[in-house]
Amino acid sequence: MSGRGKTGLSREEARLWKHVVRDARPLPGRARLKGSVAHPGQEDRDNQASETSSSDETAGKAKMPSSLPPRKVAPKRSQSTPELSHGMMAGIDRRSAERMRRGKMPIEARLDLHGLDQQKAHGELDGFLARAQAQGLRCVLVITGKGRFSDEGGVLRKQVPKWLNLSANRNRVLAFDYARPQHGGSGALYVLLRRQRETGERGS
Repeated sequence: MSGRGKTGLSREEARLWKHVVRDARPLPGRARLKGSVAHPGQEDRDNQASETSSSDETAGKAKMPSSLPPRKVAPKRSQSTPELSHGMMAGIDRRSAERMRRGKMPIEARLDLHGLDQQKAHGELDGFLARAQAQGLRCVLVITGKGRFSDEGGVLRKQVPKWLNLSANRNRVLAFDYARPQHGGSGALYVLLRRQRETGERGS
């Protein structure tokens, strides 16, 4: 009986095995070193090791996040003009502010929104303020009504200050405040308008 080599095969078995595999071609990625001889069972062990390695690699990839979480960008501070509220007189000289509060400033035009629905009232307000500013008027009176049938006040009484702060009107309005009793009290507003040259300077 022939002696067995390092592969565990006898010389005769090794010779027969070489004859069997001489025309075999390795699978992609499975090329062997020149001169090496595979023996029965070796290929199965190699395939098993390859499958284990592939499985470990897949598991490793699964643990890795597909992408980094999006960076949180801090919101930019608004550079818009501060919102106006009743009696806010920033940017107005003290004498003019005091005259407006006391109802001493001449009222150059009036707009009565009392009884209009919100859509109609909003349109009327926008047009009125645009015309008043174009005519160079300084102080106008906007009548909203007090909303006697609501404990919280009328709808227009709450909405008009919001509309005065919308973009187009905010560029026209310097200040507003509740009127004095003789001009309608809390059911009306004094509105102080910017002069057109002031609007142009502010936008530049």
